[in-house]
Amino acid sequence: MFNKFRKEQQKIYINIRNHLSNRPEILINLENYFADYTGKLLQENIESIKSDYNEASYLYPFWQQYPPDNRGRQPRGDQFPWIEVGEHAIGDKLPRLFQKDFSLRDVGLPTGPDKRFIVTSPLIAEITGFTNSAWLFIDIKSVGPRDDADHTVMSHNQISGDGTWTDLEKGIKNSVMTAIGSREHHSFYCSIPPLYVLSDRTVAPVVILAIKPVYKMLGLDNNTVSGQPLSRLELVSIPNGLLMEVNPRYLKKYPNLLYPGKDDKSKNPLKMRCRISFALLREIAAWRVQEFLISDA
Repeated sequence: MFNKFRKEQQKIYINIRNHLSNRPEILINLENYFADYTGKLLQENIESIKSDYNEASYLYPFWQQYPPDNRGRQPRGDQFPWIEVGEHAIGDKLPRLFQKDFSLRDVGLPTGPDKRFIVTSPLIAEITGFTNSAWLFIDIKSVGPRDDADHTVMSHNQISGDGTWTDLEKGIKNSVMTAIGSREHHSFYCSIPPLYVLSDRTVAPVVILAIKPVYKMLGLDNNTVSGQPLSRLELVSIPNGLLMEVNPRYLKKYPNLLYPGKDDKSKNPLKMRCRISFALLREIAAWRVQEFLISDA
């Protein structure tokens, strides 16, 4: 039963993909809209985000004997992994905040970023001219002061590709991207298509955002843990794969937009991560990187 729609699905997909490839301003305007909208949500709710994020430090006695596992390489032991704090204090809020202006669908998808949900509104139809829906992919990338560089690390299932569908039975396949650094490079096998076509014929272009909470380490100087409060947020809009590879081909104009990440050569090449340069995103458009400072009060 799940294959009956495949031929029509492919036809719709190819038509919309061609349309977006010829009209890149549609995707750019859509990404600009959601970057601005999400930035406004963060700014309006900055105090509640700060309060809930910092509560993790106040709750230290309740998890002190059962600290979260370190995920990084060679941890120094003077800070706690704070990834899930950001995912819950920020990521879990976003769908509820979006419901003020959008209808949401939690459509099942076996892979992708931390938060992935379809938003629907007549506002989207005004931007695209062909659909009232978009699939938002949002990742939360918490870092401390040591890892606070002008980039973020993205996995293969957090970036969209050009998504060609030439063989009906084999489905959609992305071209292999290249992460190019100053001294080395590696292939990057992104696994997200540029858009989806649902069984009810809803077309949902992919919009990818990353939110980077940066926390302080108050115990950094005296080797004690005194809390890890939120210092600032960065909101990043990562271009759709069609914009990067087809038109206007950002990866050709900015070849170091993606560059090698933290993984060594022993990792499965299909799972290799890459860094995305905030400096080059700002060159593409200033709105693609936004910063929100957190007051100490």
